Formats: sequence, C-alpha cells, structure tokens
Amino acid sequence: MIDNFSIALTHGLLLIAAWRLIHRDDLDVEDPPERDKEPSGFLKRPSIDGSSSDA
Repeated sequence: MIDNFSIALTHGLLLIAAWRLIHRDDLDVEDPPERDKEPSGFLKRPSIDGSSSDA
C-alpha cells in the first residue's frame, strides 16, 4: 500500500510540474539573435589587396 502511494504521489507531482511548464506563455517567445559585427564564413568579403584578415 505504501509503495503504491509513493509511486502515485511522485508521478502526480511530476505530472503537475510538467503541466505547469507546458502552459507557460514565455516558453514560446525568444528574441532573435544579434547580428555579427564582422561577417565570417562563406559570406565574408575578401579585402581589396587580397590579404586575409584572419591572424
């Protein structure tokens, strides 16, 4: 009897915690990432003299 009660109690508390997390409004809101000050990768423009600024 005690084993069934402890399992029901812990699972019930986990269910309540999951229910409250699912219904939070701020979980679906995320600010867009900031743009890089200097582009990198394939979109990086080469310098005019041909030298690379990667040191």
